[in-house]
Amino acid sequence: MSSSTFFRSMLTTIADRGRALLRRHGPMVEDLLEDAAKLMPSAKGPARRDLPSLCDTLLTGRGEASGVALAGQILERWAELDAAGQRAFLLDLAYRFGPDPIKLDKAIDAYRAAPGAGTALALHNAAEARRQELFRRLNLAPGGTEAVVRMREALFRVMAETQGVEKAGLEAVDADLNHLLASWFNRGFLVLRHIDWTTPANILEKIIQYEAVHTIRDWDDLRRRLAPTDRRCFAFFHPQLLDDPLIFVEVALAPDIPASIDALLAEGRAPIAAADATTAVFYSISNCQEGLRGVSFGNFLIKQVVEDLRGELPNLRTFVTLSPVPSFAGWLAKERAKEASAVLAPADKAILAALDHSGWHLDPGTAATVSPVLLQAAAHYFLKAKGRGNKPVDPVARFHLGNGARLERLNFLGDLSPKGLAQAHGLMVNYLYKLDDIETNHERYADRGEVVAAAAVRRHLRADAGVDEAKPPTKPKAGDKTAEKTADGTAKRAPRPRADPQPPA
Repeated sequence: MSSSTFFRSMLTTIADRGRALLRRHGPMVEDLLEDAAKLMPSAKGPARRDLPSLCDTLLTGRGEASGVALAGQILERWAELDAAGQRAFLLDLAYRFGPDPIKLDKAIDAYRAAPGAGTALALHNAAEARRQELFRRLNLAPGGTEAVVRMREALFRVMAETQGVEKAGLEAVDADLNHLLASWFNRGFLVLRHIDWTTPANILEKIIQYEAVHTIRDWDDLRRRLAPTDRRCFAFFHPQLLDDPLIFVEVALAPDIPASIDALLAEGRAPIAAADATTAVFYSISNCQEGLRGVSFGNFLIKQVVEDLRGELPNLRTFVTLSPVPSFAGWLAKERAKEASAVLAPADKAILAALDHSGWHLDPGTAATVSPVLLQAAAHYFLKAKGRGNKPVDPVARFHLGNGARLERLNFLGDLSPKGLAQAHGLMVNYLYKLDDIETNHERYADRGEVVAAAAVRRHLRADAGVDEAKPPTKPKAGDKTAEKTADGTAKRAPRPRADPQPPA
């Protein structure tokens, strides 16, 4: 029996004994449960009057066994609620289970009167919402951890449909859940498992289901990603979610840095011996649990996988991604729509009008003409366009740069799938994890918001890319021989997936 199975069995035993105690010594709780049943004859109605009362009882601090049993009852009733009932209960959590305002006011006054460690601790305790302790106690029930994760999934759905004061209250509930889940799912509790073709089918089914980057079409497609000698897959698991992965990464072992996902996943490709590979390519990273949004696993996963692969295959020298650019097409559309763009000259906009026509990438001349303009815009997108907190607008870039990777290369027509063309006009990029530079790169990004990029990427920037985006761009001079030479050169290229011609810096 595994340790996680033993622990779950032990909790179930405690809960069963707790139910017996409730029947013998807990008439108040039993009465509450009976009242709840009367209020919910269909077991699907709103929970304003029943579940909150049970939660209040759970917080009164009865014995551990009876508390585990009551927590289980609460989670069972939560699972039976319809959407309206879930919304009502979540709003109750926001308004009835926040900090006690009277205790908080007293703690604030005490700290102001006598600042010190003791009054600061009292203020900290008074500021904690009651629902945090409620979630901790619900977590003790058998299956409690997973139930709380699913509850947060429901919270996200309700938040998306809510505005104003109610949404602010729900956001406070989410902040408390995120705080607790980050602790419950910290790196010390995670287990790294190698996923291959011999992994149990119930886990493989979830790999197919959760794949979020490059759709796994069927079992044959999955086998091509797991069975060959030059393919690897790793996933993080948590003891309380058993066979449900938290996040997984798919890895290709290759002789060099790839520029195209189509070549990497081609059905008829010839696998290479793992011992002949020099490059490990992380081509798909999928988060599996929506309820754990905001809880970071990816940075630990990549670093752990790098260490495992280095131990297995000392011939590997390069660790790199082949990553999508999910926000690029939307950003570029906004730049094209601007009357005066600092990124695109009028001539550039005219060239990029080809993107509006289906199949533009199939014509050699059109693709060659679009390529330099698209790569120039992409360089600006990654290096100059900023979002909240002075961070890059691209979410995948924020993830890898925050982990200490370097933006290594832009790949024109790297993903010709309908999804790749729709979200990024086929663009893909490589992020390089150079082990000696990871900490320095992370600090440059975290402290200054600096995008660490190879010279090959920076060379795509316009000469006037440093101007404020609100100002109109400087028009290219007539007879610019460099520009003419570039245009002439790209016109001769075939529309095949390619990487930037400059060598990695």
